[in-house]
Amino acid sequence: MKEIIREEMKCLNKNFYFMSGLPRSGSTVLSSILNQNPRFYSGPSSPVVSTMIGLENQFSNDELFLGYPKPEQAKQIIASILPQYYSDRQEPVIFDKNRSWTVRMNYIPGYFDIRPKVICPVRDIDEILTSFISMMKRNPYEVNGKINFIDKILIKNDILLTDDNRCEFIAGPHGILGQSVEGLRRALIEGYDNSIHLVEYCDLVNNPKETLEKIYEFLGEELFEHDFNKLDNINKENDAQIYGFADIHDVRPTLESVSKNPEDILSPEILEKCKDTEFWRIINSDF
Repeated sequence: MKEIIREEMKCLNKNFYFMSGLPRSGSTVLSSILNQNPRFYSGPSSPVVSTMIGLENQFSNDELFLGYPKPEQAKQIIASILPQYYSDRQEPVIFDKNRSWTVRMNYIPGYFDIRPKVICPVRDIDEILTSFISMMKRNPYEVNGKINFIDKILIKNDILLTDDNRCEFIAGPHGILGQSVEGLRRALIEGYDNSIHLVEYCDLVNNPKETLEKIYEFLGEELFEHDFNKLDNINKENDAQIYGFADIHDVRPTLESVSKNPEDILSPEILEKCKDTEFWRIINSDF
């Protein structure tokens, strides 16, 4: 089984790395930087891991498969999703981006027989919430004509559309931030610290050269001279239609932070709840 997977990876002649981490923490900007290297391809968030999860569940619950199981063949099919999804790319180094990788770290050695190397952008929780709320104010329904994916869930659950309620949901157990935080916490606690490279948003913006050098060292790839004043997101997504935010993945040409001060956007109650929630800094210092 492992030999078959190795041969498939070898035929494509690609090194696969992964990007996960927290939302609104610079993953799109980082991908734009990495894509300056002609050997690299870092696309938008991909459906690879969610498709793998779906297929795994399908095999596990299919009565025809259970009646005559072929586990090795099922594993080959699931393992083939990653290389086949990028079979159209010529670059030898591929970054697959999905925040669910921290929850499914075992998939990487289990299905692909490679050591996990996952880049995880992170950021202060109050800054992430500030970014979301600011983005909502830039993309009002009256102008955009599309309800954003956060407000849509709140409306469905008869929750009043206030900034505090939005923050509570985003950071809660079913919110995009809450789920990402729990995934990262789980991966670090379960012993995948050596397979995860944390990239602090402030470091990426303020010290990009040193930050990129550390990423290359983690990956074991040859250094490339990046230009932080000529950035472009070459992988445009249909953001307004899918997310209800027309600018959720916009990248400015020059690497800089234009983020608003959380104290000017968030309520004192939300700010208080955000204090000392950056657990990865505590956990990581103990390793």
